[in-house]
Amino acid sequence: MSAGAAQVVRELFAAYLAHDEERARELIADEFRFTSPQDDHIDREAYFARCFPTAGRVARQELQEVAEVAPGLVFIRYEYELRTGGTFRNMEAITVREGRVVDVQVCFGGPPRP
Repeated sequence: MSAGAAQVVRELFAAYLAHDEERARELIADEFRFTSPQDDHIDREAYFARCFPTAGRVARQELQEVAEVAPGLVFIRYEYELRTGGTFRNMEAITVREGRVVDVQVCFGGPPRP
């Protein structure tokens, strides 16, 4: 498996944290869908309106595992700390096609165990 899809995911996370919407739009395909416990298959524009701006709440984020588990399918686990307090871990399944993210499925986690 190539490192290409995993690199696209890393770049998207970096763009999110940097509030670099222009770069994020380059990395996200027009047919993009985003699903989380709070969002049900929202499209690209809804993602940029509702989700992308939330990066300002993050004080720290660490990508713990980024693995391409099948061609174009990347699993990622990350830990983040909110500016208001609290540390959490999430996991995502991200599909990359032709160098662009087409689908994200987020599973929210709780605080890390000591």
